[in-house]
Amino acid sequence: MICGLGCDLCGVRRMEEYLQKERFLTRYFTEDEQAYIRARAARGQTAAGIFAAKEALVKALGTGFGALSVRDVEIAHDEHGAPCYVLSERVLLALHQRGAQRAFLSISHDGDYAMATAVLEGE
Repeated sequence: MICGLGCDLCGVRRMEEYLQKERFLTRYFTEDEQAYIRARAARGQTAAGIFAAKEALVKALGTGFGALSVRDVEIAHDEHGAPCYVLSERVLLALHQRGAQRAFLSISHDGDYAMATAVLEGE
């Protein structure tokens, strides 16, 4: 059963501007995400997708980032390159309070935009 749905759209150019300041990268992204972004040729596009994925999840949870930190949500990639969530204990608690056991993620890029969708699934 679907327990939550969230989506977010993020501008790549805006993200490229933010990435000019190292503090932005270290404030909003985990160390593993930072390494992944730095290793990509399209850094702005990659960062925009990851940021949108974080926003999509807190929208699906109905919490926003007021109760959670942006670094409590990490975006990783499985052995096939598909994005997935790595959640802190605080986010897992919010997920379970919502009645969900798992969170699914899809990220897409087109031109100057990156979009992410989060789906929460429960019993």
